[in-house]
Amino acid sequence: MENTKKKLPFGFYVCCLTYSFERLAYYAAKWGLTIFIAATAANGGLGLDKSVGAAMSSNLVAFTYITPIIGGYIADRWISPRILVPVGEILMGLGYLCAWKATEANGIAMLWAMIILVSIGTGFFKGNVSGINGRLFPLADQDELDTVFNLQYMFVNIGSFCGTTFLSLVGKSAGYRAMFLVCGIFLFIDCVWWFIGMKSFGDAGKKPFLVDNRTENVDKADKEKDNAPLTKLERNRVIAICIVTLFSGIFWLIWYMAYMPVYYEFGPVSEAGLGWANWNIGSFEMPTAWFDSMNGLLCIILCPVFAGIWAKMRQRPQGDWGMFTKTALGIIVLGLCTASMVLAAVLCGQSADKPVGIWVIVLAAVCMTVGEVIFSPLGNSFISKYAPKKLLGTMLGVWPLVIFFSGKAYGPLYNWLENFDFIKAYSAVTIIIVACGVIMLAFTKKFDKMVEGK
Repeated sequence: MENTKKKLPFGFYVCCLTYSFERLAYYAAKWGLTIFIAATAANGGLGLDKSVGAAMSSNLVAFTYITPIIGGYIADRWISPRILVPVGEILMGLGYLCAWKATEANGIAMLWAMIILVSIGTGFFKGNVSGINGRLFPLADQDELDTVFNLQYMFVNIGSFCGTTFLSLVGKSAGYRAMFLVCGIFLFIDCVWWFIGMKSFGDAGKKPFLVDNRTENVDKADKEKDNAPLTKLERNRVIAICIVTLFSGIFWLIWYMAYMPVYYEFGPVSEAGLGWANWNIGSFEMPTAWFDSMNGLLCIILCPVFAGIWAKMRQRPQGDWGMFTKTALGIIVLGLCTASMVLAAVLCGQSADKPVGIWVIVLAAVCMTVGEVIFSPLGNSFISKYAPKKLLGTMLGVWPLVIFFSGKAYGPLYNWLENFDFIKAYSAVTIIIVACGVIMLAFTKKFDKMVEGK
């Protein structure tokens, strides 16, 4: 791995910085969309009900998870991935410009245009950058590729952190529309950067991925093996992967929904919140986007920490925890996030008259991020290891598909919970999510046996 660090090609940095610029704009716009819709006109927003903001935010997240499956299919078979990436960047940039031009008269239509363009652009962009980056290391073993993509993940989080930390200040000072304009400009700069760096890719991404990998001589035995029915072990592994994916969907449903009370209940009145928490540092009021920033920063810090923990645990006689144990623990830790909000709501009496300190925001961010990094980065690795070869693509596609449904559902779920008392509703959510983790934890040995064939 030391050699890999010394010999990272320039194309690697082209791909990673491309991701950083795109994620910088996306996460700033995701926050801005939610606040812009619900903030009053006096505070630079559209003055619509927060239920609209939650629903639109939900749509943006959901569709940007489903379209990469379609974009990947196109890149696999028909169009050069290195051409699809800048097309996606231009579409996303135009989408953010639509939000820049949103007014009280045309607001919802222009924001829907933004969601559609950003979603299609993300479909052309997201998986194809990673695909090209991976093909820059054709002779790398699995450990080297894991390190390459861990480094790429760091660049992703750096972009997310910078966008929500600094572009949100543009939204607070110059207005949300100005922030969307800056997001669009960053995507066009990103497109220029991609064209400048494209010559460093060699042959990677010149042709559709499957055409690039196709050989004339296919081993007959491999074909027969792919056509053979699944063995009992393979069937059990498919079931186990589906179980992990289902529970991950429950995790992401609550994970995304947790942003809504942070923005709307605990957020400052100057944005679109009820003021249950104090966001001031002296006379400076932090933007609620800094809650997103904490997640990005903590991911950058904690991912290598947990990677080291898992590496040390693998050296134990009993080995590392299995994927099921880690997923269960991630869900339980996420339950602490909603529990902290319930505690804060009790302490402030669900009123802005005696807001709680910023501790609730920090504690919620820590619990969300710890729950995320315990299991989420391992999902694709787990599926790649245990999925039957002929179902690998399908199983890898199910993972983002479930997150699509979680993304589509969290806005409506938040709006439905608004019909009930906050403390009672989120206490129930906490109990349910922790119970899901405990149930999964109780069956981890059985699930481990399913995948290991013991």
